[in-house]
Formats: sequence, C-alpha cells, structure tokens
Amino acid sequence: MPVRPAPVRRWLADGALALVVGVLVVTTAAVDDGTTALDYALIVLSCAALACYRTAPRAVLAATTVLGTAHVVHAHPGPLAVLPVLGAVHTAARVGHRSLAAAASAVLLTGYALTQPGTQQTVERAALLAGWFLCAVVTGMADRNWRAYLRATEQRALEAERTREEAARRRAGEERLRIARELHDSLTHSISIVKLQAGVAVHLARKRGEEVPPALLAIQSASGEAMRELRATLRVLRTEDDELPGAPAQLVERARAAGLATALTVTGDERPLPPEVDKTVYRIVQEALTNAARHAGPATVDVRLDYGTDAVTVQVDDDGTADPARPPRPGIGLTGMRERTTALGGTLDAAPRPEGGFRVRARLPLEEAR
Repeated sequence: MPVRPAPVRRWLADGALALVVGVLVVTTAAVDDGTTALDYALIVLSCAALACYRTAPRAVLAATTVLGTAHVVHAHPGPLAVLPVLGAVHTAARVGHRSLAAAASAVLLTGYALTQPGTQQTVERAALLAGWFLCAVVTGMADRNWRAYLRATEQRALEAERTREEAARRRAGEERLRIARELHDSLTHSISIVKLQAGVAVHLARKRGEEVPPALLAIQSASGEAMRELRATLRVLRTEDDELPGAPAQLVERARAAGLATALTVTGDERPLPPEVDKTVYRIVQEALTNAARHAGPATVDVRLDYGTDAVTVQVDDDGTADPARPPRPGIGLTGMRERTTALGGTLDAAPRPEGGFRVRARLPLEEAR
C-alpha cells in the first residue's frame, strides 16, 4: 500500500505551491503600472485558495474562476494572471470534474476576450490561453486515468499474491496429508506388529514362570512409546495450519493426567493473541512438556505465560536431571521451537538451569505478528 504524506507536510506543500504561484502573478502585476490595490487583493485571494485544492477542488475552482475573471475584466493583465485558475482547472479535471473544469475555462476565456481591446495581440493571447486551459484539462484527465491504472495494477498484484499464498497453503496441506498417510500405512502396521509380538513374548515368559529378558521389556516399552509418538505426529500432520487442538491449559492438564507434576501460572492482561503467536505458544509448551516427560525424570514442571503490552513470554522450567556442564544437543524439537520463534521476530533460550533442570524461555513480539 502506498505511503501517504502526513497532513502537516501535505498542507505545507500545498501552501508552498500557492505561495509560488502568488509570487509569479504578483511580480507580473507589479510590472504593470495600472495595477491597483483591488487587483492585488484579487490576485492574493485567488492564489491563497489554491492551498485548499486537495480538500475542496470544486470550491477552489469556483473561487479562483470568479476572482480571476474579475481581475481580468478589471485590469486587462497578461496571460500569467490566469495561473491560479489554470491550476484549479487541472486539479478539478484530475479528480473527475471535467465538465466543471471546461465551464470554468470558458468563463475566464470569455471574460478575457470580451474585455480586451480588439487587436491581433489580444486574439493571439486568447488562443494561447485556450491552449493552456485545454492542456490543463487533458493532463488532469490523464493523471486521473494513470492513478486509476496504478490502483488497478496494485489490486491485481495483491490478488495474485493472495492467490499464491492460498495455493501454497493448499499444497502444504495436501503434502502433510500425504505424509500422514504414508506414515500410517508404512510405520503404524510395522510398529504394531513389533509391540504385539513383544507383548506376546513377555506374556508367555511370565506364564511359564521364566525371567523376562530385559531386552524384551525394553522392546515392549520402546514400541509402545513409538506408537504414542507416531499417533501424536499424525494428529499434528492432519491438523490445519490455522487450527489448534487445544490451549496451553489443556496441555498442562494432560501432562498431569500422565503423571507429570505440572503447574500453570498466567500473569499480565490475558487476552486473545494473533493466530501465529497463539499457535507458536501452544507448540512451545507442547514440545517443552514432551521433552520434560521424556528426559527430566521424576520432575516438577512450571509453565508460565506472561502477557505484556508488546510481547508474550512463555517459560517452562523443570527441576529434572539436566546438567549445566553437559548442555543437550539440539534435536528436532528444539530446532522447531527456535524456527517458529524466529519467524515471528522473537527470541528463544533453551538450556539447563544453573540450579539444575532445564528451562525453555521464548519471547514473542505482538507487533511483528500483526
């Protein structure tokens, strides 16, 4: 969208234009010995009216035409005296008042031709002024058409951009569904078979009174965990970009139900967030709680949401087994959180705490998201 000048700068520019035209016309009038105080007053008023040509083009056209015609009739000046009317005619034609611009031109030209002495020079000056006014009307109409063309071009560009974004979102959604189908068809069945066979083997061993091999128990546990993670991944892939499966409070409740001691603290003015920020907050809390459940051991997790005036801060602390001397190697989860945060212009800190445990802290600016 084009940037429009501030009102103060616009008024200054319009005033400067009126001043320049006034200086030209007054200087020309000063050379003529027959110029009176009334003529100067008519010139000043007609030039001053030009300062309002943006806000009231028809009123400016009427005022400059009346004042300019009165000056022409009274003083018989040269061609430069019609500059205020010429500018008003151009402005009126530019905003679509072509008939009014042509009528104002005809009024002034008639007054100029009828009040001047009937000489060849007067005829030539009238023809020159007619050409000036014709050019003013034509250039005003051309400017109007050009601005309409620019607006139409900009609208087409915005529409094309919106169409491209919609097509990209649609292709991304189709690709997510394709990946979800492939994962479901290829991995779900295989992992289910592994889990089933391991379960049968454990059951038979216990039924015979034999000691269950630790490796078999590990396979049973790992296959069950893999199934849960795969189902969670499929749910994410099948979720639309603009939809969320819940809220951070629901994530905390689910973590508690799974046996993870979790607390949620909300500070600041809690309010609806922009969709991108809301989704990122949810994903950060989700990933942080998942990591705590998998790696922190029997820990307590504290989730904090701080709603500031210009940003929202998400902080997830646990008192688990993370050691500051052995920082973790960033995996897919931490990398995804960082990418989401950076895309919104925010910052993410994810590292072991000095007192032990792990901390994930993200600051998401609200203005960038808007």
